[in-house]
Amino acid sequence: MEYQTAFYQELAEVKDLILKMGVLVQELINKSVDSLKNRDRDLAKQVIKKDLAVDRLELEIDEKCINLIALRQPKAFDLRFITTGMRLVTDLERIGDLAEDIAERAIEVSDQPLLKPLIDIPKMAKLAEEAVKLGLDAFINSDAEKTKEIWAIEKQVNKLRDLVHDELIEIMGKDSSTVAKGIPLLLVSRHLERISDHATNIAEDVVYMVEAKVVKHPATQEK
Repeated sequence: MEYQTAFYQELAEVKDLILKMGVLVQELINKSVDSLKNRDRDLAKQVIKKDLAVDRLELEIDEKCINLIALRQPKAFDLRFITTGMRLVTDLERIGDLAEDIAERAIEVSDQPLLKPLIDIPKMAKLAEEAVKLGLDAFINSDAEKTKEIWAIEKQVNKLRDLVHDELIEIMGKDSSTVAKGIPLLLVSRHLERISDHATNIAEDVVYMVEAKVVKHPATQEK
């Protein structure tokens, strides 16, 4: 009984650290796009600096998960929870890197007027942040049903990415002097799309954790 109590206390610590990492990553998405929208170099630098905390959390969580597997030898759902947690923090770390990339693009354009008012990019950021939040909630609460909303969000993000891409290509095609301002915005839209892709990865992992059902690469499973 004492052994089990210690195990579930350690498991709760892992869950708390993953929640902390997820909240931090959501903050970085929000602030990175705010720094772009407001051409705020200082805020962008804060995002870049805080991404180091995300990296440290990934290492700490991975170490705890490995120790749990090695020392406690969990089975069934508990093992899936731990291995899913390890995959999830990898996605969160990459999301943090993408937020850092957005902040770097914000610094690039901070000393000049934006090419156009930002409308669709902030919408993409809000959706991507929501998708990450839903994935984190689904993991913490072992709720596979909640993941369905993430795939719907991903479709919206992809549509907005296409709108941003087409509009910027048209602007740059008409005036080559706008390329230096347009390319960073194209990259930001791509980074936000990748964030939503990582949220989808989290959703797939949560479905596996809860239902022991693999939903990745469906075509390979039909063969």
